[in-house]
Amino acid sequence: MNLDKNINYIASGLERSGTSLLMQILRAGDIPINYDNLRQADNNNPKGYYELEGGKIINKLIEGSFSFNNYRGKFIKITAFGLQFLPIGKYKIIYSERNIDEIMDSMEKMIGKKDKNREEIKKSFERLNKMIKDFLKKRDDIEFLLVNYNDIILNIEENIRKITKFLEINDEAIDKMINAVDDRLYRQRRV
Repeated sequence: MNLDKNINYIASGLERSGTSLLMQILRAGDIPINYDNLRQADNNNPKGYYELEGGKIINKLIEGSFSFNNYRGKFIKITAFGLQFLPIGKYKIIYSERNIDEIMDSMEKMIGKKDKNREEIKKSFERLNKMIKDFLKKRDDIEFLLVNYNDIILNIEENIRKITKFLEINDEAIDKMINAVDDRLYRQRRV
């Protein structure tokens, strides 16, 4: 399946919000994605992280040295914080949200301990999420689709159809995309 070669496509969201799941769904639908294996799959993401450069793109975005030209027509993953450094261009972004307490639970499980400043960190994530969504709305060169990790798990087909409509692609691979969603990996469930 081909995407527009004049557009940069991005899967984004806060850390632990379902961005790897988005990349798995896209890949299952034969939608072009770009990633490397610098960050290997582990117990936290058993199907992989689907990142470029081990997730270190943000440093290059801040420096202005990341070459978006190399990735037009393909999805790459950039976490929410990095979106504010996007140069002027043409973008389609699928932005994943998730219950913030679940994000915090997942992060604590990942690092193996409870965060002593959990409420403070939670508030900073909420502020970052709001700031990035406001930023996306203000940019004329960005089209974006908000999806919700929790809702994707509960209403798989409906959400996959939203994604295919947003990408202006047919639904021929929808069954494969649906099958990429493994709800057994939804482990820090609060909803």
